[in-house]
Parts: sequence; structure tokens; C-alpha cells
Amino acid sequence: MLTVLEIIKRTTEFFDKRGVESARLNAELLIGHALALKRMQLYLQFERPLAEAELEKIRPLVKRRGNREPLQYIIGDTEFCGLKLKVDRRALIPRPETEYLVELITGRVTAPPERILDLGTGTGALALALATHYPAALVTAVDASADALALAGENAAALNLAGRVALVASDWFSAVPPTDRFALIVANPPYLTAAEVAEAAPEVREHEPHAALVAAADGCADLEVIIRQARTYLAPGGMLACETGIAQHARLRALAETAGYARTESLPDLTGRDRFLLAFV
Repeated sequence: MLTVLEIIKRTTEFFDKRGVESARLNAELLIGHALALKRMQLYLQFERPLAEAELEKIRPLVKRRGNREPLQYIIGDTEFCGLKLKVDRRALIPRPETEYLVELITGRVTAPPERILDLGTGTGALALALATHYPAALVTAVDASADALALAGENAAALNLAGRVALVASDWFSAVPPTDRFALIVANPPYLTAAEVAEAAPEVREHEPHAALVAAADGCADLEVIIRQARTYLAPGGMLACETGIAQHARLRALAETAGYARTESLPDLTGRDRFLLAFV
């Protein structure tokens, strides 16, 4: 009979051949998930033989990961800013870059905002993280995808935040009342070109929703709509914070100046590349 350690080694070798990054870590996380064991528990059971019923739970998950389906979709959740979020094909998997955006926002917005707007909420990651950080804030989270909104609703309910996070079906600002004003507007819209997605890893290219990844006009189309329209929805002293592509800032900052923002900032991600645009009124 195969032991826990043997199946980890075999799975790691299989993932290596299939081009899966961090093959050993993926093997341990996937097998631990199948056996309902944390990684430390897995280590303590390396020599335990696996029953056939246990192997039957592991095999289909390993096959899915070998086909480059994202680990988070297979496991069904991910952590974002300390929150456990359900994830599946209805929305993009929240990225570490977006966690860093939350850090940047909360480091600057020290006076608790009364109202926050999250554009293109997806899993609800930004809206829920900010609602958690600012417990007095009312958050509106919009998305054009009914499937994504349903997923965000499931996450809000699981985190007991449904009462403070309003979910609205909207193509950016289309369903946001024109009289609404927000101290903080955040957005992580599509900002890749079709060519960039075509060159991306299979996990992204073949499994995540393209509509949440690709934008026209060299990846800037949605960002340009957001920057133009957000200006009138920001309360005095308010801030717009966007995640962007790394080669778009000159164009976007020029647009923000034309749109009447008082000032803008370009901030780097953890690799030192311009990733976040802040615009202030």
C-alpha cells in the first residue's frame, strides 16, 4: 500500500512533468485537502498507508491540477487579507497584488470612510476586506456578472457582512445612483490585452473568466471609464484607488488630470513595477 509520503512524492513528480509551479507544495496542499488534514498533520502521518477509498479521493483532484486547473478552484477557497473566501470559476482568484492594494489604502485612509464603492467586485475580496477593516463603513459592491455577484454574496454571508455590503448588478457606474457620493472608490478591473492573456499560464488562460481579465484599448478601456466617471461620485477629499497594468500609468494619469482630479500617485507592487493608481479630489 502507498504511504502518505509516497503519494506526495509521486504527485510532486507528476506535477513537475506537467509544469506546475511549486509542485511539492501543491501536492501537499491538494493531498491534505483530500484527506481533510492540515500540512503539519500530513507531516506527522508520512508513514501511514493510504486506504483505497482515500486514494480515490486524491486521484481526481491530482488529475485536475495536472490539467493546470488552479489549485484554489480545486480546493474551493483562498485566503485574502486574513479572510477565507470561497472561489470558483465565477470570478478571478484574488491575487497577492490586490492584498497589497488593501494595505496601501488602509495605510493612507486613516479617517474611517462612511461609504465605500468597490467596482467589479468578483469574489467580493476588496469590498469584504475593507468592510472588515472599517467596521462603521457602508460598502457598495458592483459587478456586471450575475455569477460573480452570487459568489460575492455567498462570501459576504459566510463572513457575516451581508448587512453592510450591498451587492448591485452594474456595468461600472451604470446602476449607481448619480447622487451617491463615496469617500473611497476601489477598482480592480480588467487591464490585460488579449495578447497578454494568450501568453499567460494555463491556469489563467484556460480556467479564469476572460471577461474579468481582458480590456480593449491596450488594456485601458475599463480603467478609462472608471477614471472619467469616478470623479463625480467621490465626496470632497475622496480617493480613487485602482489596480492597473504595469505600462499604463502615463496614459491614465494624463486622463485623471484632464478629468479634474487634484492629484494622482503611481505606486509600485512588490516587484517594483507601477501597479496601483491613486487619484484624489
